[in-house]
Amino acid sequence: MRMQFWYALGLGARIATAATPADTIYEHGYVYTVDLAQSVQQAVGVRDGRIIYVGNDTGAQAFIGPQTRVEDLRGRMMMPGLIDGHMHPLAGGHSLLGCNLNYERLTEAQFATRIQSCLNDSRDQEPNGWLAVRNWFQEAMIGNTVMSRAVLDRLNTRRPIFVLSSFGHTALANSRALTLAHIDAHTPDPRGGQIHHDARGEPTGLLEDAAMRAVQAALPPPTAAEDVKAAAAAVSAVNAQGVTTFLDAAADRTTLAAFAGVAHDGKLTVRAHFAVLITPQAAVDPIKAVASAHALAQQYDQGPLKPRTGLSVHNIKLFLDGVITAPAMTGNMMAPYLVNQGAAQQPHWVAGPSSGPAVYFQPATLKVLLPEAARLGLEPHFHADGDGAVHAALDATAMLRQQFPPSQIRVAIAHDEIVDPRDFPRYQALGAVPVLSFQWEKPAPDTVDGARDYLGPLRYRYMEPAGFLADAGAPIAYGSDWPVDRLDEWFALKVGVTRTNAPDVDPKYRGRLSQDRGLTRAQVLRAITLGAAYELHEDASIGSIEPGKLADLVILDRNIMQIPAEDIAYVRVLETIVGGERVYRAASP
Repeated sequence: MRMQFWYALGLGARIATAATPADTIYEHGYVYTVDLAQSVQQAVGVRDGRIIYVGNDTGAQAFIGPQTRVEDLRGRMMMPGLIDGHMHPLAGGHSLLGCNLNYERLTEAQFATRIQSCLNDSRDQEPNGWLAVRNWFQEAMIGNTVMSRAVLDRLNTRRPIFVLSSFGHTALANSRALTLAHIDAHTPDPRGGQIHHDARGEPTGLLEDAAMRAVQAALPPPTAAEDVKAAAAAVSAVNAQGVTTFLDAAADRTTLAAFAGVAHDGKLTVRAHFAVLITPQAAVDPIKAVASAHALAQQYDQGPLKPRTGLSVHNIKLFLDGVITAPAMTGNMMAPYLVNQGAAQQPHWVAGPSSGPAVYFQPATLKVLLPEAARLGLEPHFHADGDGAVHAALDATAMLRQQFPPSQIRVAIAHDEIVDPRDFPRYQALGAVPVLSFQWEKPAPDTVDGARDYLGPLRYRYMEPAGFLADAGAPIAYGSDWPVDRLDEWFALKVGVTRTNAPDVDPKYRGRLSQDRGLTRAQVLRAITLGAAYELHEDASIGSIEPGKLADLVILDRNIMQIPAEDIAYVRVLETIVGGERVYRAASP
């Protein structure tokens, strides 16, 4: 089909002439395009799943034919579909369907009561059925309680129990679960993980990172049908948020099979990208590890983006550390965490013995692994929380850039919660994309109780450095990390602008976080659209409302650019459109 596009002189509107009319015209709107000029238009035309016109209402009339559906936006805001550049949707779907602590602040007694309720609701699983509990906000336990298996062992059950923290790097297991996983006082820490022990040398039940895998291996996996059901639930949930594309940031064969099942059932209404997880254990043989990831990509990747949704597999995921917050403190830091050598009322914080575990992938391994992956078209997506891990990720990127420029291989570094200021300019220089979770950029139990004193004032001033990175020219993308946090993209965008928590939060968590300026509205919207599209190397097809791009759009109930910043949290998605097809419509209020 022949099309011609140009800019109308002095109007800034993109006008097209075409041989046939549009399938759909959206008119009378506030169309926030996220194009290079950040232009605002009135109308959008869509044909065959792609955008064919962006401009004013008058110009749109030329694209209206007898069969064209015309939708009156009535002044509402339309913007590109949201692109979530880092989440874990299969786990998110399972959390919607299973035993869920919902990220709540709990006392030890409340923690036990909630889990006992789940046990009571599934008594048919006694005595051997596992109970998996999700979304435990470990860092927000009231009283800064350090949990142990004793809490779970007192529950009225004989079942093995596995409680996964919302951050996904710590778990608590009861004695039955530890026994089934063959973890005892003599079990060594695995590469990239830690088993906590009490004063007698016995495991406490707390497991960090790779140490969780022994219990997870003993826990019966969901059936394939249960995985497909969870994946379908995740698709519905993200569409309701306005998400039209996501990256699953730690995918394996099970994850890919689940979403392939949803696609087979005709229910995949989101563009699904996947970063295949390579563990430190697998990377002992880096060539073999990359070959395994590439085999999955060849099996499941469905080719270049087109109007109809599909699976894209051209990333690998590498965890370089854990989390910086207490009590875990498994993030790799350039200087030691602080410890209190005084009393609770008169603290005296000094450098402690630990800077966190060593970076999980050493430079010699990455020197082999990354170029081999790049040669096969697989782009790296690093997890790096602490400044030491971030520095290692940037060093690895510098090494990769000797052979592969950003035009060939994009590099993403997720989280970036503490970054040494000397590393701020390296993101732009190396073409490394920081993928930030804006909802963490507020005072909260994890960023105040679990970080401020342990990091000290020099590092804490840069906690969650979105504004610092933006000022240094870093190409910022957004990723929710769901289900590490609730799936609430609009609250996250509000936090990205204001650096504040919800208005009704405990007084302890009011005010702004750190000395970072935060981002502008335009910057957060770009991060969750074109910025994340750039991260995924899909910015030629999605991420902005421009002729020729795929028609991935959302219609909102209010204008983000005009309402008070705090009210961004209350934005409601009215419609989500993927490839020109409506995949979500809000119920009438």
